[in-house]
Amino acid sequence: MQRLPYSPERISVALGLCVVMLAALPRYMAGGHETRQTLIIVALVLVASAAVIQWRMVSTEARQRLPGLLKRLVVMMLLGMLVMAGWHALFTNWISWQVFISHGATLGLLMHALSLWWTGKNARDSH
Repeated sequence: MQRLPYSPERISVALGLCVVMLAALPRYMAGGHETRQTLIIVALVLVASAAVIQWRMVSTEARQRLPGLLKRLVVMMLLGMLVMAGWHALFTNWISWQVFISHGATLGLLMHALSLWWTGKNARDSH
């Protein structure tokens, strides 16, 4: 079975990566890291552009799956925030809100991508 390079799952991960980059910006702004901030903005534009191109390339049927995937991404982002809040409450001194949202968004995206991989793997194994 040939896998297409464009899929709503990949678009949802790309949009999640955009959220992670946006969540990291306050961290670098507070730290005075203008070079990293600029690199993140450039990467954000590139990833968002790739997501738009992928959106245009997928079929109408595939586009209809995207809202469900985005809901899943939001749930995973919120779960990532909850897990990181618990982690930092139990194991670290309180960190800044900038680091907290960056860590929470990153964990949420990781959980989203892993859940997509896991459900895709199970679907392939059942055939």
